[in-house]
Amino acid sequence: MENQRSFIFFFLLFSFTITSSAGHAGQELHKQPHKAVKLFVFGDSYADTGNRNKTDSPSWNEPYGITFPGKPSGRFSDGRVLTDYVASSLGVKSPLPYEQRQHATTSQLRYGMNFAYGGSGVFNTIFPVPNISTQINFFQNILLEEMLYSKSDINSSIALVSLAGNDYITFLTQIGGETVGFEELSRSVINQLMKNLKQISDLGLQRIMVIAIEPLGCLPRITAISSYKSCNKTVNTFAKFHNVLLRKSVDNLNRKSGRFEFVILDLYRAFMSAIKRSQRPGILKPCCVGVNNEYLCGSVDENGEKKYLVCSNPELSIFWDEVHPSQNGWHSIYLSL
Repeated sequence: MENQRSFIFFFLLFSFTITSSAGHAGQELHKQPHKAVKLFVFGDSYADTGNRNKTDSPSWNEPYGITFPGKPSGRFSDGRVLTDYVASSLGVKSPLPYEQRQHATTSQLRYGMNFAYGGSGVFNTIFPVPNISTQINFFQNILLEEMLYSKSDINSSIALVSLAGNDYITFLTQIGGETVGFEELSRSVINQLMKNLKQISDLGLQRIMVIAIEPLGCLPRITAISSYKSCNKTVNTFAKFHNVLLRKSVDNLNRKSGRFEFVILDLYRAFMSAIKRSQRPGILKPCCVGVNNEYLCGSVDENGEKKYLVCSNPELSIFWDEVHPSQNGWHSIYLSL
């Protein structure tokens, strides 16, 4: 409840109001008239809107993007992702992906920029993408060298930092799934994340949102073990441990800064709320899956033949693939926030 109050207070600082018809998945939320805020995004696939290379990411393959924008756009979903909903709540369009800046118009730059890459973490992961420190360096470069934004732009803008678990996936992959050393890793992850948040703040962004990690034990990759019938409580315990450390560390940053600068978006609670609200059987199942264990959502064989299946009602699903929410899932999670 404390995190929910903090989230509401954070947005009240900007006098944002929600329209009465916010239940529609694409419905924008509106703010009181004043200079448009910009959103700068760092993190992973929960926030990436098109930075991953098209040659090595399933997010650019069909059927990703079938709900929005109607074709693959680099989002790890059938449609909108967390960034799109946060931008909407600020009354702006989703910020331009960093990799597309060279061809951007002035109007496209006015909403900020997205530096998130699917597969990223605070440390280097098993995925060949820039970690969050490198993403912040990209941000610093566009400020100091490309000078795309003024100091005034930055001081009045907001940052979103998404860290959904790729550091932990890398850890578990490297040690064969054993969880020994998980707590020590969590402390290292949180310590590095705090350095990243401080670095973003030092560049001038004074309002920074960071996500509390989702219930990892509810992701289809984990619930497959139970035939998608239940979340794994043990794995969720690890996520809770991460989030306890995160809250303590963010509180400490706020005390040191002397102002309400950092706020947590509690994705753990929002995910659980979205799952519990759905009365549909099999809600933990992914909508898009490979035809067998050799393939994933978006896979094709050497002849270009589709090797995936899509559920009949993506608009009713919570999860799109093994680890990512569908647009409906993100919408439900957003409403829970």
